[in-house]
Amino acid sequence: MVREWIEVEEMGHGFFVPAVSGYVIWTQRRELLRVPVKSYWPALALVLWGFCQAILGIVGADFFISRVGFLMALIGVVWTLCGTAMLRHLAFPLFLLFFMIRLPLFIYSQITFPLQLLASRLAETALGWVGIPVLRDGNILELPSQRLSVVEACSGIRSLLSLSFLALVYGFFFDRKAWMKWVLLVFTVPIAILANAFRVTITGVLSEKNPELASGIYHSMEGWVIFLVALVALMFAHRLLNFIWNRRPRRV
Repeated sequence: MVREWIEVEEMGHGFFVPAVSGYVIWTQRRELLRVPVKSYWPALALVLWGFCQAILGIVGADFFISRVGFLMALIGVVWTLCGTAMLRHLAFPLFLLFFMIRLPLFIYSQITFPLQLLASRLAETALGWVGIPVLRDGNILELPSQRLSVVEACSGIRSLLSLSFLALVYGFFFDRKAWMKWVLLVFTVPIAILANAFRVTITGVLSEKNPELASGIYHSMEGWVIFLVALVALMFAHRLLNFIWNRRPRRV
C-alpha cells in the first residue's frame, strides 16, 4: 500500500501586510489631514511597555512576544505624537499589522490538530458520497489503493489566516458599512474549513485516479485553485449579506 502525505502550499500574506496597511492609510490621507494632531504624553507608557516586551522576547527567543511588543511600541509612538483622535482613525490599518505575526507554537498546535481531524471527517463523508470507500483513523484516511495522512500543513490554519486578512481588506474597500468587514471576518471560518475539507476530498479522488495528480506541481496548483474558490465564496457571502440587508424592513 502506498503512503501518500497531503501537503499543501499555503498562500503567505505576511509580506503584503505592511504595503496594504500603508495603502489603506494613503486612501484616508485627506481625512487624516483634517484630524487635529495633539500629543498625548501618557501614551509613552505603552511605548516603554512595548520596548521592554520586545527586548524580553528577543532575550527569551520568543519571536511572538518580541514582534507584538514592537507593534505595541509603534502604536504607542503614534498615540504619543499624534494623539487619541489620530490613533482612532488609524486603528484599522494598525490592527492589520498584527496579521504579519505568526501565531505562537502552543496556540498554533492547539488549533491545527482539531482542524486536521475536522478536515478528515468531512473528507471521509464526501468521499463516501462519491463512491470511494474510506476508513478513517484519526487524521489518516485509508483508501482502496493507498493511505492519505492529513498532516499539519493541510489543517487549513494558514489559509484561514490569509483569508481572514483578505476578508478585512475586501470589506474595507468594497463596502461602506463599518460592520461588514467584521461580519465577513466571521464568515471566513466556515468558508476556510469547508474549502480545506473540499481540498482533501479532491486530493483523495485524484489520487485514486492517478497518484501523480495528488503530488508535486499538480497538488500545488490544486491548493491555489481551492483558495481562489474560497475567495469567490467570500465574495458571494458579501453579496448575500447585502441582499439580506437591503431587504430588511425599513422604519417609516
